[in-house]
Amino acid sequence: MARRTGRPSYQLDKADVRHRRTMRFVAAAGVIALVTALLGGLIGYQLGRPDATEATIASIKQDEAKRDAQQIVELIETARRVRDQVAPVLAAIKTETTAGRAPDPAQARRWQEVMRQAAEPFADPPSGTTATNVARGGLRGAVQQASLAVDAYALAAGVPAAQRAALLDVTARQAAEAATIWSVAATQLDQISVDSGQGHQHVFLDTDPHEGALTPDGAAEGTGG
Repeated sequence: MARRTGRPSYQLDKADVRHRRTMRFVAAAGVIALVTALLGGLIGYQLGRPDATEATIASIKQDEAKRDAQQIVELIETARRVRDQVAPVLAAIKTETTAGRAPDPAQARRWQEVMRQAAEPFADPPSGTTATNVARGGLRGAVQQASLAVDAYALAAGVPAAQRAALLDVTARQAAEAATIWSVAATQLDQISVDSGQGHQHVFLDTDPHEGALTPDGAAEGTGG
């Protein structure tokens, strides 16, 4: 039986060379692909990672948001206290200026003291965001206008009857303007309360909507935050 012979040795050598070259090519390609992937990931991480300035800005914004949320809560509490002080005075002024009787000087002095106390929380306001500052400034402006109405009432108490009617008319108009300013500020306060997650907070005066003052929406208290 004849001995089985294989391929000539020179053919084996060439085949081995081609095989080794192929393996080296595959290995090199794999290394290149791995290095490319690692470099791509590193570059992506470096590009996506915020630098020190961006991180600082983000931290400042976060602190401002927390501080503003706390200011809004405090402003709502202040607005409720001040409303309970101012509302009875404005309602009484409306009654007194339409009653046709002479103003009471003692009553005027009591109202002036109430207005002084109502203005105290706004004497040294903190600095907040623009939206919060607008709400606070509106409330303060309403108190100042109410104080002018009380001062006009006090002046009417000390003038002759012939001049009294004109002063009482000014008093009534100033009181109505104070209520309107308060309603605008209360609307702004309601909005920033919702935006900060506190929900609707309707710190409005009990006014006649036909007099031009804004009124609360129909949302329930505390909802919508």
